[in-house]
Formats: sequence, C-alpha cells, structure tokens
Amino acid sequence: MASFAGGARGLGMAKGLTKRQQKILQFILDYVEKEGYPPSIREIGAEFQIGSLRGVTVHLDALGRKGYISRSNTPRSIKVIHPEYQSSNKVRMLPLYGTIAAGVPIGHSDDHAEDFIAVPSEMVRTIENAFLLRIKGDSMSGEGIMPRDLVVIKPQVTANHGDLVAFMLGEEATVKRLHKDAKGVRLMPSNPAYDPIEVRQEDSFVIGKVVGLIRDYEGMAF
Repeated sequence: MASFAGGARGLGMAKGLTKRQQKILQFILDYVEKEGYPPSIREIGAEFQIGSLRGVTVHLDALGRKGYISRSNTPRSIKVIHPEYQSSNKVRMLPLYGTIAAGVPIGHSDDHAEDFIAVPSEMVRTIENAFLLRIKGDSMSGEGIMPRDLVVIKPQVTANHGDLVAFMLGEEATVKRLHKDAKGVRLMPSNPAYDPIEVRQEDSFVIGKVVGLIRDYEGMAF
C-alpha cells in the first residue's frame, strides 16, 4: 500500500510517542485527509508490515492511552482527538443493516450490521445512532428513491403526517410516506403502480425517519 506522506502536516516529535507511534499517527492523519475516513487495522498493518492485528492494536492502544486517538470496536472507528493534531471529521461510519422494501415489504433483521459505510458528517449532523438501509423495489421512484439506494435513517418511534419513514409491518419493513387521517394510518407509495398500505397490525410501528440518501451510480460500491 502506498504511503500518504505529505498530506497532513508533519508531526515532528510528538510528545511522549515512540518513532513507530509517530509514524502510525502520521499515517492515520494523512489517510483521513486523503480518503475522508480513517484506515482499517489491516491497512495500518499492511503499511507498516505488521503481521498480526494484535501487533497493530498494541500501537493503537498506546496512542489511545497517551491521548492522541480514540476508537471503538466498530470498523474504521479511529479518531484523532489530540488538540494539536485533531483532524476534521469529514465523515461518519454508519452501520448498514440490510435491505428494506420500497415495493413489496420484505423481511428485515437489524441484529447485525452487514457493513459500515462512510457518510458525510453534514448529512447526519448531531443525529445519534443513525443507520443505513438498502432500498429494494421502485414504489418510491416518484420521489427519486431507486432500487439499491441507501437511505439514512434517524431512529425514532413517532412521526408526523407526510414524513418519509422506515416502517415495520410485523416482521417486515418498508419505506413510505406516512399518511394519517380520521380513517387511520396508511403508507403511501409515490409510484402509481403501487397501492397504499393500510396499517392495521398491532405490531406495526415507525422505526425511523429518512433523512438522507446515498446513490451508487456504478452499481458496484455497495
């Protein structure tokens, strides 16, 4: 893997770090500046020819103890937190929980994330626990939501009339416009080829509001 030296400003002699730790920290800064998101542990290992993941985490743990980075157990979660070297947070890594229907509702499970996708921070701003779902079907094509699009979901259990929501119907889920009137609740498609869905099941509920959309025009990235 090619080095990204020269992207972020050099660290010089960062206080309290070994030369190896300085180089890893500089690599992280340069990688974030170039790619917009942090490197994975495997990518750090490949760059520095460290043969095991544990060998990399030893250095990352040291950088964490010394106040230079923080990280969690999720992929690409490294964040530079030292005031002198803190990088701008251009993206957030959001979990992708699978496929949700924009057509005929299909089974959906959020037990485990399929992947973690870099999303512009501005899109989610201060939303806590935002996540992604992949669209299947074309019932929302009238609003420009197409098959394989990723929708950004703000978790919430209530919604207003007219909101674009992710909605559970028993063990199935779908993305639709929420319509409320004296007759009850309906989920409205934007493609006239589909009929509204009457919500009558007791185990049906809002799981979140759609706040953003990501599209892969080449059909390969996701």
